[in-house]
Parts: sequence; structure tokens; C-alpha cells
Amino acid sequence: MLTLNGVTIEDTFAEAFPITGTRLIVTAERIEWARTAGTVATGYAASVIGCDVEAGIEKELLPDDTPDGRPGVALLYFAFSRDALQKSLINRVAQCILTCPTTACFSGLVGDPGKNIKIGGALRFFGDGWQISKRLNGLRYWRIPTMDGEFLCQDAFGTVKGVAGGNFLVMGRTQLETLDATMAAVDAIRKLPNVILPFPGGIVRAGSKVGSQYKALKASTNDAYCPTLRGQVATKLPDGANAVYEVVIDGLDLPSVEKAMAVGVKAACRPGVLGITAGNYGGTLGPYHLKLHAGLAN
Repeated sequence: MLTLNGVTIEDTFAEAFPITGTRLIVTAERIEWARTAGTVATGYAASVIGCDVEAGIEKELLPDDTPDGRPGVALLYFAFSRDALQKSLINRVAQCILTCPTTACFSGLVGDPGKNIKIGGALRFFGDGWQISKRLNGLRYWRIPTMDGEFLCQDAFGTVKGVAGGNFLVMGRTQLETLDATMAAVDAIRKLPNVILPFPGGIVRAGSKVGSQYKALKASTNDAYCPTLRGQVATKLPDGANAVYEVVIDGLDLPSVEKAMAVGVKAACRPGVLGITAGNYGGTLGPYHLKLHAGLAN
């Protein structure tokens, strides 16, 4: 066991798995509209257990950091395959970004051209024959007429093989103390590049385990960490713990996820927290075993 600020951190690992990821850069005339497009386009994207993708806003961008010199947001998306990612993004960009006032959409990754996904190249048909193709610096863009001018979208978006499922669980004395500590972890992680926290507000109250007594379900409530089931199941809660919140991390590469876990765990070690652990299934879920103690000594 390792203790940090009086909080016991279990010697265990988070079990993560490979996933295909991409970054979208969405710009607008005003940051408010870029935020709106980013928020809507990353909605209903908490877990691939029940959603088409896992997604979130990575960060906000200043005009100097965007392709067209306007304020924007960077969005990260993850799915099990490029085909699934492309299908989801065509729908999400079409419904949530193309329709949002003044926006444009660009690829935020340069990867293997053979692993690109077509976004603008699919959305161009909405132009009904009035769309225009432009090539700048070797990249193709599509200009689609809209009622406020035009929607500019890059033809192809780069992808990488990322990591999903980095996680840790914060176990605390009371609901509010545990939530405050977990929020501190979320705030710290959100300052880092290349990662997102796909669940609402970055926090999971309904952690899951693999499998269920109901055959139709792939996952079910993580009963070992449910305080109301103490005494009825083989609990993993420390004495006095009455609330548990989980932080799940997806990233474009393994080092980014590992760093986010370490930064988050450190930030969560606050008064009222009785222990921190991580979710794993004995190595059966994914090949990446992210040790909870790694990086905490720095």
C-alpha cells in the first residue's frame, strides 16, 4: 500500500484497451458558438458499451492555434474501429457542427494517410451540387453553401490507435467529500493534452463490472463498490466509506493516459477520502495494465 496525504492508494492497476481515436478542431466567429458545437457534437458519448463513440472536449483554442485564425475547440473521439468512427462522425458533424452558426471543421491529427477517415468528403453531398473543392498545402477541403455563408470542412481526418479505459476510483467518507475530491481530480486532468474524460462532468457514479446475471447485458453495476449493498455482497469498500466515484480516461497514446491517472490520483488525495483503487478484471478486458502507483513518487 502507498499513502499520499493520508489517503491509502491500493497497489493495483487499471485495465485499458486499444481504441481508434481522432481529433476534430471546430472553429467559429465567436468562441461561444465553437463551444456550443463542441458540446452538442460530443453528447451521448460516455461509453462504447451503449454509445456509438466515446468523446469529449479536449481544450479550447485561441485564434493563433487554429487553421483559420478563429477561436475554437479541440474534440477527441474514440471508437473500436475506423469504420465505426467514420460513421459516427459523419452523423455528428452533419447534425451538430454543420448546423451550428459560423462553424468550420478541421482535422487535428496527421496520421498515416491510409488510415484516414472521410468526413468532408461524405458531407459534401449536402451541397446538392453547389459544393466546391479546394486544395491547400496538399490537403483537400470542401465548401458547402449554407444560409449564413458556407461551411468549410476538411475532406479527410487522421486517426491513431489510442487507449481507452484508464481509470481510478475515489472512495470517501461522505458523498459530498468524495465528489469534491473527484472534481479536484477532474480539474487537474483537464489541463493535460491528448486526453478526455468522456462521462458526464468527467465523473462516473454508476461504475460497471463485466457481465451480469442477465444474459442480455454485457455490463452491470459494480456491486462490490455500492455502499447500500454492504453486507449483502463481497464488498471492496474500506471501513467508513459511503460513496465512490470513478474517473475514466481516454487518450491518444498510452503515456498521456498514464500521466493523467497519476495527476488525477494526486489531486484526489484530500480530506474525507479513505482510499483510491482502480478497476480491472484480472487482465481479461484489455492488454494495457496501468499501475496505480506509477508516477506518484514524482
